[in-house]
Amino acid sequence: MLIRLPYKEKTIEKLYYSIGEVARMFKVSTSLIRFWENEFDILKPKKNKKGNRMFTPADIDNLKIIYHLVKERGFTLDGAKRKLRENKQDTIDHHEIKESLLKLRAFLLQIKDNL
Repeated sequence: MLIRLPYKEKTIEKLYYSIGEVARMFKVSTSLIRFWENEFDILKPKKNKKGNRMFTPADIDNLKIIYHLVKERGFTLDGAKRKLRENKQDTIDHHEIKESLLKLRAFLLQIKDNL
């Protein structure tokens, strides 16, 4: 017996994002993104021939961690740097748990609205 799963379209992910796109993702200014680039060693966007920053999905993931520490948890820049240096994986895990809970909450609210 052959079981057919519904077709699920893959989301197309870009290879590079401009600094403007990244700033819009996080709802911050481009100058803050440039500032964080100078402050945090884990941010190393590529630059094209014109010198424009091109952020990879890995850079976006690192920005999510920085944003989570600084904007959501209220760490100072020095505190965020120290946390990333001492235990980056703990921060990543904390952020992923938060994201999972937010998705679960949205799903449950959607079910509630459909009742």
